[in-house]
Amino acid sequence: MSVIGNVKIFSGNAHQDLAKEICQYLSCDLGKASTGRFSDGEFNFQIEENARGGDIFIVQPTCPPTDKHLMELLIMLDTFSRASADRVTAVLPYFGYARSDKKDRPRVPIAAKLIANLITSAGADRILTMDLHASQIQGFFDIPVDHLYAAPIIVEYFQKNPIENMIVVTPDTGGAERARAYAKRLNTSLALVDKRREKANVAEVMNIVGDVSGKNCLIIDDMCDTAGTICKVAEALHNKGANEINACFTHGVFSGKAIENIEGSYLKKIIVTNTIPLCEKAQVLKEQGRIEVLSVAKLLASAIKSIHDETSVSSLFI
Repeated sequence: MSVIGNVKIFSGNAHQDLAKEICQYLSCDLGKASTGRFSDGEFNFQIEENARGGDIFIVQPTCPPTDKHLMELLIMLDTFSRASADRVTAVLPYFGYARSDKKDRPRVPIAAKLIANLITSAGADRILTMDLHASQIQGFFDIPVDHLYAAPIIVEYFQKNPIENMIVVTPDTGGAERARAYAKRLNTSLALVDKRREKANVAEVMNIVGDVSGKNCLIIDDMCDTAGTICKVAEALHNKGANEINACFTHGVFSGKAIENIEGSYLKKIIVTNTIPLCEKAQVLKEQGRIEVLSVAKLLASAIKSIHDETSVSSLFI
């Protein structure tokens, strides 16, 4: 794959390895820029090549430390806008603050909308993102959003590495549609976990809807943060007679005590993509074979090429 024209790929400090891998698929070099910091911690950014009239793509997942990487993105967007770039696309493989997408309690923010406004105001002309926590977040932006899914990559992996007697499991009702799509494409059945907290300060009760006894379970979700819920789901599946229990996520955040939770759980293996760089503790589990990482670089590169060439990206959803 090669890109013809004035397309330039830049990256902040969030995930330069992914940006470089995207550049390999596009047969181009990563844009030259200074991404240092002043002694007081402020982000110091300077473009070190001509950006005037360029079709600019900034690869910067707003992953932990989220605020730090978000501020880097905003400053880079402003810089390219002032450098007379023709179009600036923010490539956000992972969109932070996505879980704050509604007022589900009194006196709480809708932070996802605020972040969308900030990114737009900073100078983004377009957004390229992947597996948003809630699809309606696309509507928070007043600029075009191309929303990709990791499903083609994950499905292809399990087609090449099939699990016998498998059943797909969604850890909550909100992910039922996603899990159903995976189950259909993998030609298998679906089970659902219904989580309920009967009263305050009482552990959640997990009811399994579907027969998992004697089956190999694949838990599907968009992200894994502290892994607390997923490990409880794995325990509930084990108690219902499930055999091997694996999990698959697009975004492997692994914050807090996530790795400790996974190490002491019934989860045999976790599949994630590289929308977020693995933390050091997760790298240890990767070396042990309990975590495997699939690359989304080719998918993102294809989307970037389609956006640059003004062609449809719908073929990437297949």
